[in-house]
Amino acid sequence: MKRFKNILCIIEPGEACKPALERAVTLAENNQAALTVVDVVEEVIAGIGMPSGGPITTDLQAAMSSEHAQAMDQLIAPYRARVDIDSHVLVGVSFLEIVRQVLRGEHDLVIKVLEDHDWLDRFFGSNDMHLLRKCPCPVWLIKPGAPKAYRRILAAVDVDDGYPPAEMQSRRQHNRQILEMACIQAFSDFAELHVVNVWEAVAESAMRGAFMNTSEDKIAAYVEQGRQRHQANLDALIHDVIGSLGREAVDYLKPQVHLVKGRARKEIPALAKRLDADLVVMGTVARTGIPGIIMGNTAETILNLIDCSVLAIKPPGFLTPVTLED
Repeated sequence: MKRFKNILCIIEPGEACKPALERAVTLAENNQAALTVVDVVEEVIAGIGMPSGGPITTDLQAAMSSEHAQAMDQLIAPYRARVDIDSHVLVGVSFLEIVRQVLRGEHDLVIKVLEDHDWLDRFFGSNDMHLLRKCPCPVWLIKPGAPKAYRRILAAVDVDDGYPPAEMQSRRQHNRQILEMACIQAFSDFAELHVVNVWEAVAESAMRGAFMNTSEDKIAAYVEQGRQRHQANLDALIHDVIGSLGREAVDYLKPQVHLVKGRARKEIPALAKRLDADLVVMGTVARTGIPGIIMGNTAETILNLIDCSVLAIKPPGFLTPVTLED
């Protein structure tokens, strides 16, 4: 089973980032993983009459970086007795520099505190959303004030088998990764594990149309057939993943399964709210053959509506559009 071995934690001056730092340190301890902590400062732009790269802008940039480095050292100092921590201050556009650090350091997880979003962020895209779209490894966004130990974890999977055969293997791997990650965290935090699959009876509305004349019995049979197929696929996924974890995990992890008929963009946030979930583990949606475009409208809508921490898992074979070159 995949565990995180090379963690990248993103912080900034102040106490707000502590939940992400504490979670990153605990993960590094439990997984015997390497931990790198970075802060990203904006590049100083030359003013009118100031040459780019001149001594004034260079001195200002160095002063900013030094100030952030000192604040970062103070913040991580209490944790150095628990794990080895490598730290850096990066300069540039936040999400670009984070992705480039992932590429340079071959990190397998990015963890940071959620940004405060306003309507402009949601319309144009915040750094968090850019990371979710472009970062090549899982991204764990910690809600400010999140508990040190989670009480309820929700894993959202898609076990629909109506995709082309060439796509099904990738989707099965993706579902397995999502559920494995959720299982590991539930076991680590002694949390309740919930697993949801939201499904639709695609032809139901058409069958009820004025020109179909389909009986209610036939419609009900069609809907029930779809429910049974999704239930069987979901049961098989859970049995396969949890069964591979070992007897101790099997005895502890008794996931509560939610098979919900409806639209994923509506039902997943609603279920997370009803459960008062502390963490939602979900996949990002790939558009096959288009590197870097991974967020479907459904996934973006769900992520904008969820009011808790989120661990977003990339699909197998995802390639980031960001490069190490300027």
